[in-house]
Amino acid sequence: MHTTTVTDTDKRRSLTRMKAVATALLLFATAVYFFARWQESAGAGAWAGYVRAASEAGMVGALADWFAVTALFKRPMGLPIPHTAIIPTRKDVIGRSLGDFVGTNFLSEDVVRDKLRRAEITRRIGTWISETDHAERVTSELATAVRGAVQVLRDEDVQEVLEHAVVRKIVAQQWGPPLGRILGGVFADGSHHKLVDLVCDRAYDWVRDNHDLVLRVVSQRAPSWSPKFFDELVADKIYAEVLSFAWAVKTDPDHQMRKAVDRFLVEFAHDLQHDEHTIAKAEQIKHQVLEHPEVQNLVSSAWTTAKKMILDAAEDPSSELRLRVRDGLQSLGKRLSTEDELRGKVDGWLEGAAVYVVSNYRAELTTLITDTVERWDAQDTSRKIELQVGRDLQFIRINGTVVGSLAGLAIYTVSELLI
Repeated sequence: MHTTTVTDTDKRRSLTRMKAVATALLLFATAVYFFARWQESAGAGAWAGYVRAASEAGMVGALADWFAVTALFKRPMGLPIPHTAIIPTRKDVIGRSLGDFVGTNFLSEDVVRDKLRRAEITRRIGTWISETDHAERVTSELATAVRGAVQVLRDEDVQEVLEHAVVRKIVAQQWGPPLGRILGGVFADGSHHKLVDLVCDRAYDWVRDNHDLVLRVVSQRAPSWSPKFFDELVADKIYAEVLSFAWAVKTDPDHQMRKAVDRFLVEFAHDLQHDEHTIAKAEQIKHQVLEHPEVQNLVSSAWTTAKKMILDAAEDPSSELRLRVRDGLQSLGKRLSTEDELRGKVDGWLEGAAVYVVSNYRAELTTLITDTVERWDAQDTSRKIELQVGRDLQFIRINGTVVGSLAGLAIYTVSELLI
């Protein structure tokens, strides 16, 4: 049911008052006409003819304009006169014409670009958001939106999406070739040397600190008939050789062992890319890793952990995330308000996006007007439009009465002067 607002009530009251004024003026012209006719029949002077002509033309003008105004909204006196009740009978045509008018004159590329340039949207946004209070307000609204979006999402759905979008894609892709390309690049520029240095250092430290272990291993491997003192001599000799070898590898960047490691690593990276056996082995290791229970638990709990971190950061005004977002917004705002080059780029993006929308979706936008008008009831539409513009149209009736009277008086005067 349509609810009448206070504004609509005021408009309807004003429309009724103006209709009464226009009708009263018509009735006044009619009364003057009959009075003048009565005076003429009674032998009054020439003035009666002038008054009669003026009032007669005023009645004609009033009636003609009453007919014109009334014909816009309904059939005058209910008569089926052609080309009347224009708004109710041609509502859909008017809606399409209005949509075409809006599309041509308001949604054209030149108009959109001109309006956006005059509005200086980027400068205004930059100036507004550069203030701390405004940046904090935007950050708070963003946090609220993020919280709402995260809480609406079901954990099961997100985990299923992660498994489909991430895990299955990882499984579907071979690990060997891309890993080989990455390692090849690392080995080519020598970035792995620090890791080799670390391994050599740890190997030397381990040998140095495990003399007793070396002795025990040699003793266990020695024949049962070998004297103990001989085993100790052999163990000491082996330990000294191993320690010397570990020291040489550690201190000599050009040691043959290091070069052998480099060759092995380069060949391994090449095999990961081109050797089918190595690629298959990498795939086997990949499946073993992904099927491991700990990895499965990590995938399942990833969203839960991320969700908690997001919610905690969004709810805490002093969180590092919100502080960074606020500071970032302020910094962006200052740049937008002071840097012409950046502002020009953003304005260009906005213009391009707006032009793309109006160029490709103008018909859909104007359809909003035409479809809305088509859904309106014809009589209700007529009443709505009359309520909005009917008061001003009553001045046409008033002007018709006045102008008609003056025109009639002028015509009668000229005719009297020429006779």
